[in-house]
Amino acid sequence: MSIPKFNPRTIVLLLIILLVAALRLIGNFASDPGPLGVFTPIGAMALFGGAYFTGNVKPFVFPLLTLFVSDLVLSFTVLSSFRSGLLYSGWYWTYGAFALMTIAGKFIIKDVTVKNLAISVVTATLIHWLVSDIGECLQESNGSAMLSLYTQRLISAIPYEWKFLAGTAIYGAIMFGVFEWAQKKYPALSERRVIG
Repeated sequence: MSIPKFNPRTIVLLLIILLVAALRLIGNFASDPGPLGVFTPIGAMALFGGAYFTGNVKPFVFPLLTLFVSDLVLSFTVLSSFRSGLLYSGWYWTYGAFALMTIAGKFIIKDVTVKNLAISVVTATLIHWLVSDIGECLQESNGSAMLSLYTQRLISAIPYEWKFLAGTAIYGAIMFGVFEWAQKKYPALSERRVIG
């Protein structure tokens, strides 16, 4: 029986995503999480997974699984008042937005540059802003009031989306910066990016 070989690049990418997910949990559990605890890293996690994991499955599975596990922990602890079933109401819209953010990372960040990262951060924020509340609006509206309710939700979400944008930018800069530095320091982590 052969021992499976682990790709060091994949391991490092997973460790970075897991560390950021742990920071998300700490931020929700801590009474004073510090400056990074105010901002959500989920947009950066999606972009990071889309940009660095190759293939059609890994870019989605690893970041989505990490998001799911951290959501599950939060759902049964500090955010239990928002739980509806296993997670929270309309979670699938948030996960759909997360998948779209991963696609944005996959196609916008073919080369890691400040410009591409900035474009992807804005794109991820717009995706989150436009998609995440659709499920709640569908459940709460009576059909004819859907557009009005959706518009109200979009307007009321603007302050949160500024924080989402800042969190995605800050965590994204840290995650992408750390991995780009690691690739330069340890060439074994470098891999010609295969779009697929």
